[in-house]
Amino acid sequence: MTIFEKSTRGRKGYELPEYDVDKLEIKLPEHLVRKSEPMLPEVSEVDVVRHYTDLASKNYSVDRGFYPLGSCTMKYNPKINEDMASLFANLHPMQPRETITGAVKLMGHLKELLCEITGTDDMTLQPAAGAHGELTGLLIARAYFEDKGELEKRKKVLVPDSAHGTNPASAAMAGFEVVELKSGEDGCVNLEELKTHLDESVAVIMLTNPNTLGLFEKDILTIAKMAHEVGALLYYDGANLNAIMGRTRPGDMGFDIVHLNLHKTFSTPHGMGGPGSGPIGVKARLAPYLPIPVMKKTERGYDLDYNLPKSIGMVRSFYGNFLVMVKAYTYILTMGNKGLKHVSDMAVLNANYLRAKLSKLYNASHDRMCMHEFVIDNEEFVKKTGVKTLDIAKRLLDYGLHAPTVYFPLIVHEAIMIEPTETESKMTLDTFVDAMEKIYEEATTKPELVKGAPYSTPVRRLDDVNATKYPIFRYKK
Repeated sequence: MTIFEKSTRGRKGYELPEYDVDKLEIKLPEHLVRKSEPMLPEVSEVDVVRHYTDLASKNYSVDRGFYPLGSCTMKYNPKINEDMASLFANLHPMQPRETITGAVKLMGHLKELLCEITGTDDMTLQPAAGAHGELTGLLIARAYFEDKGELEKRKKVLVPDSAHGTNPASAAMAGFEVVELKSGEDGCVNLEELKTHLDESVAVIMLTNPNTLGLFEKDILTIAKMAHEVGALLYYDGANLNAIMGRTRPGDMGFDIVHLNLHKTFSTPHGMGGPGSGPIGVKARLAPYLPIPVMKKTERGYDLDYNLPKSIGMVRSFYGNFLVMVKAYTYILTMGNKGLKHVSDMAVLNANYLRAKLSKLYNASHDRMCMHEFVIDNEEFVKKTGVKTLDIAKRLLDYGLHAPTVYFPLIVHEAIMIEPTETESKMTLDTFVDAMEKIYEEATTKPELVKGAPYSTPVRRLDDVNATKYPIFRYKK
């Protein structure tokens, strides 16, 4: 039931006292004056509290349970991060510069830490999320080639067929032509395929490493060399950095532009549209094109540098989503060097534990060691039982578990993409395995049971197609 359906005429939460001062008459322009009263619910305070508490109880989050959403790194967010962010909650970006010295210092030090983690020379913290960071990185590449007088010939961006969908979208938005690279049998970039496309018409190669199959690109040094030999740039999609953080650095692999998702890898909350943060790190030759302002270290500490004549300009208001940066900064300092390495170790260990357990029943897309995530290929399973990947995902909800990512990457038919992250215990992983084993048994003996799932949720299966085609954004009586 919506809050509007709980509305009762005349009901109020509270009343303000009568004015005891002269009313200030303000004449609004006619075109700004409402022609009718706004449609607002008339409810008491307790009605509102109970309504939203009820909605919250129906929502699933990583604080409530296991959230193995492949390629999204839904890791637990330590509450100390929120405590630290709350210390800065009353700052305003339009305060005088001398009143935000601490915030500038935090951003400057965070930039240095992220440059060290990624192996880059300079960085912008401005982008609001991952895809926004991708676009920023590609605009930097565009400005770089334009400055060199090569933009007319550098029209192409090469993107593997296993890439995140934002990669080709960002490249197209930046004005480039997208060329798809077919993966090899091993799930990685096919060097022979790459050779057929790689020439001086290529501006950027976009890669995720490990890729979306959870596999490390073993030929990455060769790929970097091939790209640089024709003058192209290598772009790192940082969505999967959680698998290698502290163990190896994209900059050392040969990547020229590196994007991060602070709202994934560095534990700040992820999902529901934000807020996110997608910093972009670059090698020194690309630093002149970073968005302004950049954090610059001076003799007095850190300052905001607007003096970048070749900058692509601001890509977001002010400095970015600052409180997300505070949470990431807190996470890095509390984890430390050894802690960040341990994160990667445990993320890879947990993924391989699940892969080994589930491979006894389900078919892994690639039967070898994975990194932080892996993909199950259910194509044969569907043929055998008639139970689809979506059915398995819906049935997991009845076991009190959030479903993994399904039907991605697109190169694996009937894919289930599982990423447990490092924060989950063996007990939690075993609970997930147990549920997947029971669903397998149900699918082979009582397939209609699985096809009808879920049974325990407030809403059964939604009509996804009509919801996309005909979205309803406001309540109507």
